[in-house]
Amino acid sequence: MPARPRDLTPDRSARHLFGAKMRAHRERTSMSLEGLADVVNASRSHLSRIGTAEVMPPPSLPTALDMAFETDGIFAELYRLACREIHPDQFRRRMALEAQSRLIEEYAGQIVPGLVQTEEYARAQFTVANPKATREEIEELVTARMSRQALLRGASPPDLSLILDEAVLRRGFGGPAVMRAQLVRLAELTLTPTTVLQVLPFEHGGHALVGGTLTLMSLDGGTQVAWEESITTGTLLEDMESVADRQRAYDLLRACALSPRDSAAFIRSVMEALPT
Repeated sequence: MPARPRDLTPDRSARHLFGAKMRAHRERTSMSLEGLADVVNASRSHLSRIGTAEVMPPPSLPTALDMAFETDGIFAELYRLACREIHPDQFRRRMALEAQSRLIEEYAGQIVPGLVQTEEYARAQFTVANPKATREEIEELVTARMSRQALLRGASPPDLSLILDEAVLRRGFGGPAVMRAQLVRLAELTLTPTTVLQVLPFEHGGHALVGGTLTLMSLDGGTQVAWEESITTGTLLEDMESVADRQRAYDLLRACALSPRDSAAFIRSVMEALPT
């Protein structure tokens, strides 16, 4: 018996409406998903994800759909709306995509990435970020962050590539003992079967990613998305051109960063400079 099609939620966003309309027009014309994939020159799996709003459509798809279904620009209009809207569920989607990723590449300029934070470092960061929060609220955030790290300990963890600005290592949270434990963990991650960590020293100077953090997530089937984060906001980028621009910026930093071996030595030197 074929699997029951996933329920659609076209009222949630333009991206969801795009997927619902694509399924509705396909079913109206009695076209299978495989048949539509042949017509618009896309993979069946990618179209399936677009249909359930898991990923953004590529720029070429709206015009191809309008031609296939003779819909007079409806899909092109929906695509323009989907590109402009800010989704209230972006961070939740970011977490869902992270859990599905086979490769995660992240640049951090000020704070140790949440995926590799120690519990005490996370607690110190949350406390500084919101000094009015209750102890229970802080502990809830810490628990959520630690549970997020479970994907790195699973049977088939994603590959993880990290580039940390020198400021991440030198900006203390929680005092010397907390930072020492955090630096020990980072040093252990510099080169393992599933992790690569590199340090970008101050002497490198300016670069395209200064001022924020960037996470690139690669999923099965070749889909790639990017997440940019500032002090209190984050933006999920799903169009191929924007993601490709961020990938080039990340690749340039990776080429300029210290090797994993030299990064481990650099981290140890920062540890040795901490007061006892």
